[in-house]
Amino acid sequence: MMKKMKTFIPTLTALLLLLSTPIFAQTQEPDFMRSLGKIYVVIAVIIAIFIGIVIFLIFLDRRLTKLERDTSE
Repeated sequence: MMKKMKTFIPTLTALLLLLSTPIFAQTQEPDFMRSLGKIYVVIAVIIAIFIGIVIFLIFLDRRLTKLERDTSE
């Protein structure tokens, strides 16, 4: 039973990799988001979310530092 599993797992992995290759193949035509110009909207939203998270973490760090200072006194 164990010998069958040792050959089955690599065979299954190779089969999945071979079947997934056409999915990841790149084409010459531009993708849907780039063709509509919406990719810039997506990038802007991602950057806005990232900036919001950074600002929140800075605010949280300052607040925690103040609480630590108050409790140590």
